[in-house]
Parts: sequence; C-alpha cells; structure tokens
Amino acid sequence: MSDFDPADFLPDDLLQRIRERAPIHDRENTFPQHDLDELKAAGYLSILVPKSRGGAGLGLAEAAALQQRLAGAAPATALAINMHLVWTGVAKVFSDRGVSGLEFVQDGAVAGEVFAFGISEGGNDLVLFGSDTTATPDDRGGYTFTGTKIFTSLAPVWTRLGLHGLDTTSPDAPKLVFAFVERTAAVTTSDDWDTLGMRATQSRTTRLNGAVADPAHVVRRIDPGPSPDPIVFGIFSVFEILLASVYTGIARRAVELAVEAAQARRSKKTGRSYAQDPDIRWRIAEMAIAYDALPPQISTLADDVDNRVDRGGQWFPALSGVKHRAITMAKLVVDQAMLVAGGGSYFAANELSRLYRDVLAGAFHPSDPESAHATAASAWLGPLEG
Repeated sequence: MSDFDPADFLPDDLLQRIRERAPIHDRENTFPQHDLDELKAAGYLSILVPKSRGGAGLGLAEAAALQQRLAGAAPATALAINMHLVWTGVAKVFSDRGVSGLEFVQDGAVAGEVFAFGISEGGNDLVLFGSDTTATPDDRGGYTFTGTKIFTSLAPVWTRLGLHGLDTTSPDAPKLVFAFVERTAAVTTSDDWDTLGMRATQSRTTRLNGAVADPAHVVRRIDPGPSPDPIVFGIFSVFEILLASVYTGIARRAVELAVEAAQARRSKKTGRSYAQDPDIRWRIAEMAIAYDALPPQISTLADDVDNRVDRGGQWFPALSGVKHRAITMAKLVVDQAMLVAGGGSYFAANELSRLYRDVLAGAFHPSDPESAHATAASAWLGPLEG
C-alpha cells in the first residue's frame, strides 16, 4: 500500500458532496442516486477488479481503507456500496486462487453494472450454510429461484442479484446453489425500508418467483453446511472485513466530531474550553484508544486474504471477531461522542444523532454476537460435546 493514496479514489470534494447529501437521504428515506452516479464515474465500483480486466487493481486492504473514508462522509452510502464490493471482492478471491467462474462480475463492474447481495433470509440463522429459497434446476444447467430475501441493499438500482438457494431435486441433492439473476418480472422489490438508521441503503425485501439464473451465472453447487469451498471463504472474508471497515469509519468520524465539540464548547464555571476539562479529555482519549485498535487489525486480515495466508481453522474466528470488535467499538465511541457534544447532539439535524442511529445497524449483520462468540469458543475450547 506504499503508493496508495485514498484521496486518489475518493477526493475531498467528492466526499464533501456526499457528506452534504447524507442528511437529506436520511431525512427523506431515499436512495443516494447521485452518490452512486459520482462513485461509478470515478471508477469506484471496479476498485477490486484487476487492471488486466479494466479495474483499479486494488487489494482488499486498500478497499477497506477507502470504505472507512467513505463511511466517515455517509455511512449508509458506504454500507450500500459494500454489498457490490463484496461480490467484486469474492471475484478477486477466486481469481487470486486460480478459480474461474466470476469473471463476468469483474467485467460487469467495469461496464457499470451494480451487484447486490441476496443471501439474508428471515429466520435463517444458517446464513451461508443453508437456504429457505428453492433452487430448481432446468434442463440447460441453469436454475430458477423461488423465495424471499431480506436486507437487499441497493434495491432500487441493482442490475444483478447474487444469491443462494437449496436444490433438493437433483440426483446429488441436496446442494446449495450460488448464482446471479437479473432484474426481471420474476423479481419483486418491496417498498418496505423504513428504519431507525442506515436509511439510504434502501435494503428492501426481495421476492423471487422463478427468477432465472442462466448456466453461465450459476457459480457454485456445494453441500449444505460448513464448507472449505472458496465461495464460502470468499463471501465470509470480504463481507466481514468490509463491514468492519464501514463501522470503523463511523467511529473515526465520531471521534472527529467529539474533538470539534470539545474545542468549541466553553464552560461557564471555568471559562475554559471543554478541551481543557480533564474528564472530557479522558473520555476522548478512551474513544481514540478504542478506535486505534481496529484499522491495523482490518488491514492485516485483508492483506492475509489477498496473500492467501493459510490460517486454517483460525480464519473464521478471526473474521467474525474483527467484525464484532468493530461494531462494539463503534457503538461505544458514538455513545461517548454524544456525551462529549452535549444536548445539541440529541437533535435530529445533528450529524452525531444520525451516526448514533446508523451505528445500531451493526448488531444485525452476520456474524451476530452469539455466532462470533460461539466461533471463538470452538476455536479455543473445541466443539460442544454431544
């Protein structure tokens, strides 16, 4: 990353325009179309695509740093873009390991296509390891998918939806099928995204009624359950690292806003700036210490993914752990920033008020706290008996 400058991909003037639009999209519950248009024009959707295919050729650590920078301007925009970058990141994991099948994702990203992430299903705590969506094979090697996906970010604009479903009818069934479908009449997007925070992601419910994936876009057929297949590692690693990046970016912005507030506020009792108050200084120091731990952790994990480091069974606790730490750290930092800034931060127009609501979404992304702790316990103590 020695020659990497985040400002080359997210210049200050672009970030400022995105930052100015963020409260409007939050207030009006609208998708940040202008953000997407400007990011697409800047080549941001293909940052993880190799230069040989027309992309920027960045590594996952560089993309993670960029997502932290983007989240500091507009968390919901960053989180929405995350879901597209997950698929281009999985394509990079494949190509780095000599696995074919996702070149169309790389070429599509360069051409301006927008990929959405259709894995989450209501009540399905198996997540990547199972699906309630039915995957029915056709006689050409393709599949049709019927079911409901939730939290489909980029809902108004995606051109291809990457998803999974369960094939229970083939001779070698059951098989978990990962594929991509296009937006057709067989795909219905509900206008049901009215949430506490992260409103601009427009992560609406998607209903599939025989949505078709042609043979060229059926990426993987694997056994249900935990699997060493690169589709599972690719999704899990890129998803967790980029999620941790978004919430780490929120935390950094909260620290910046707390510092600004402490310097601007003045005590009536002492006549001095709150930046000179020992309690406020301790609180901001605590925030900074918590924040400082995350960027190097994210960078190291991302580099290890790119460099194909073999962590064996430690990969999944490391990935779920960094996501969990980023979420809990960001929540702590934003809470503290609100206290530093005082009562003005409680008003809806205050940026910290929006960050306070946005950061709460982190608890609902996989891996949830229960899963992260179970994974870590198994890594250190072995599996549960019986």
